[in-house]
Amino acid sequence: MRKIILNLAVTLDGYIEGPNGEIDWLETGGGPPEDAAVESHFDKFLATIDTIFYGRISYEKWGEFQPPEGASVAETKLWNGVHSKNKYVFSNSLKKVNGKPEVINSDISTQVQQIKKQPGKDIWLYGGASIITTFMNLGLVDKYLLAVFPVILGEGKPLFSEIRNRVDLTLKSTTPSSGVILLEYDTKR
Repeated sequence: MRKIILNLAVTLDGYIEGPNGEIDWLETGGGPPEDAAVESHFDKFLATIDTIFYGRISYEKWGEFQPPEGASVAETKLWNGVHSKNKYVFSNSLKKVNGKPEVINSDISTQVQQIKKQPGKDIWLYGGASIITTFMNLGLVDKYLLAVFPVILGEGKPLFSEIRNRVDLTLKSTTPSSGVILLEYDTKR
């Protein structure tokens, strides 16, 4: 069965955005933005998935994002890879999205289990915080790949909030990369 993998950048104090939605801290990794180890990690990750799950807000911000003119080859490659995947948007308010993504707005657990049973590669749970919380509370996340950035924001949008159930994890690997630490955990079942 396919696995659902939460792959996300997070600050050392557990935030995924600053208090005003800022993500400028992603540039504080200690190395160049195209750090070879992080880039290699993400390229390898993209090769293991063929589907992305988004919450509505994350999809509206990033689901069809196009890099600016003059973007690096690495950034263009990254976004081409992301946009080549099947996409699902989880939303209570949207009924349809322009283009290819399918919208899911009811019976999340059953529909996700049906998608997991389909043939294919693993599934990236992209976010945001609300859909991550829903998936965690439903026990739907199989693996966590977290890029922990060397910054403490003090406030913002936490990665884990309103989690109702304990989640025990098994550490699979740690990879330091120019100040960022890549952590891989499997969910104990």
